[in-house]
Amino acid sequence: MAAPTDVPTQKEFSPSMRVDVLIADWKAAIPPELPEEDRERLLYEKAWEAYREGDYGFGLWCWHECDRLSNAFNHNIREVTRVLGPGRYFGFSQRKAVAAAVPVERIYRPRKGDMSTPRTDAFVLPHYQVLCVYLVRATSGDPKAKAQLEIALGELEDRRRADPFLRYFETFRELLEKASPAPAPSPAPSGVSTSSAGPSEASSSQPTRASRRRVRTSPK
Repeated sequence: MAAPTDVPTQKEFSPSMRVDVLIADWKAAIPPELPEEDRERLLYEKAWEAYREGDYGFGLWCWHECDRLSNAFNHNIREVTRVLGPGRYFGFSQRKAVAAAVPVERIYRPRKGDMSTPRTDAFVLPHYQVLCVYLVRATSGDPKAKAQLEIALGELEDRRRADPFLRYFETFRELLEKASPAPAPSPAPSGVSTSSAGPSEASSSQPTRASRRRVRTSPK
């Protein structure tokens, strides 16, 4: 199946620290006297261009920025698109492609009470994006990702009210289920005919006992 036309070919995947540094530099270069929405649009445009050039690290940032603005505008996608600019909303096909490319072994997952800082090559993702990464990997048959997803989903109900971004994972999961091909029907057991002919049709092709008797008793 061909890749969606709106998904750029991945050339690199910048870790979070590099993305954050460049985002901070671009943000500082935007004139502060501009209206807030104009500043957000210009900053997103820089990150969007980097993503379109093939850096999926900036795709992660655009993904989260779309959802942050969606929360701010009470999930009005039209308003989000107005701020970002037409054609720049980070849609499902792009989220799926980026989630599938995240190096799972480099996701920073601090434990409770852990005061360590992430490595410079780590990916620091919001919890709902980590769930999307696990889900895509689990769907592709990765048993480790499936186990990690099941553990994380066990905490979903407890975190739902506290984390307004979890709804985006649930939407992602619904869209992924709709996009997944239906399972192929199981093959029929060997020796079992798949003919649609009914018993009367199948028996009609066999000679009856009376006809066999007539054959045996007919004169030579």
